[in-house]
Amino acid sequence: MKIGLVGLPTVGKTTLFNLLTGQNIEISGFSTGKVESNVGIAKIPDRRIDFLAAMYKPKKITPATIEVIDVPGLVSGSSAGKGVGNQFLDAIRKVDVLVHIVRVFENDAVIHADGDVDPMRDIETVNMELLFSDLGVIENRIQRIQTAKKVTKENLEELEVLKKCQAGLEEGLLIHNIDLSDEEREHLKTFGFLSEKPMILVANIDESQLTSHDYPGKEAIMAYANERNVPFIEISAQSELEINQLDEEDKILFMEELGITEPGIDKLAETAYNYLGLISFLTSGEDEVRAWPIKKNTPAKKAAGKIHSDIEKGFIRAEVTAFKDLEELGSVAKVKEKGLARLEGKEYIVQDGDIINFRFNV
Repeated sequence: MKIGLVGLPTVGKTTLFNLLTGQNIEISGFSTGKVESNVGIAKIPDRRIDFLAAMYKPKKITPATIEVIDVPGLVSGSSAGKGVGNQFLDAIRKVDVLVHIVRVFENDAVIHADGDVDPMRDIETVNMELLFSDLGVIENRIQRIQTAKKVTKENLEELEVLKKCQAGLEEGLLIHNIDLSDEEREHLKTFGFLSEKPMILVANIDESQLTSHDYPGKEAIMAYANERNVPFIEISAQSELEINQLDEEDKILFMEELGITEPGIDKLAETAYNYLGLISFLTSGEDEVRAWPIKKNTPAKKAAGKIHSDIEKGFIRAEVTAFKDLEELGSVAKVKEKGLARLEGKEYIVQDGDIINFRFNV
């Protein structure tokens, strides 16, 4: 899974990036005008992996991961070349979901790009820049089709869909909100339109807002998210980043003190997983304990292909144990005694937390 972090300058995108990936990218209290994106890998915490690792003591532990791309801050007019422009947005055209970080924290030492904190204005600014970026791509493609010497039937179908999107964007609609059929959306697949992508809103709050559970604009953001069916979470990126520098005992103490029941990476991963319809199945043994992200409703044979195409081709059966059964009974032997280890065929729909051993012929 790939996620792209977007937002205005000085909203805390790079702080969140460092929190998620464990990197230490320099953070500035003002807009720097940089054009390079930061790229890193975030490991998704999973207590099921920890449980299996304690049981098997494997040589290798591989949790599910998220590739995180942090693009430089957008400003109003980026799509028209203002600031440093938005050419770096190409870096996130292939992500699965956009994470829009909205600043609600107050800090006089960190200068807001527009002078003051106004989350709803910032949401609108970023939406418009994504919209204009897509509009530019569409206009170029329409012109190429219309001026081509040879135009196929497929080109004409694509042209109609692009014109429909162009009209919607010009009315201020994101492609995500334009009424398109599945067939029409097929024509858009190769473009990676930014305003078509699923989006998660993250309010970046400070320590006092974290403990008070309130901040200016909270109700407006929640209403906006509910109206558009956009997942919305709150993270105090700076507080969590500082807590992460502590030893485990102090970390737990400070998190309890601030009322942080779920770390930011857990919260974001869970939200993204649910929003994109993902689950994880697990493989375990002395060599490796590993989580494998797949789409919900994936049959066992196709899930086997996630590990290796040869396993999918030669699929015979899937030996399946539900994690909750193993956790409850404490050993594989007891799970088998209770008759809870199952042999499933290729059409079996893999469930979240299934521990699977695939039988196959090469």
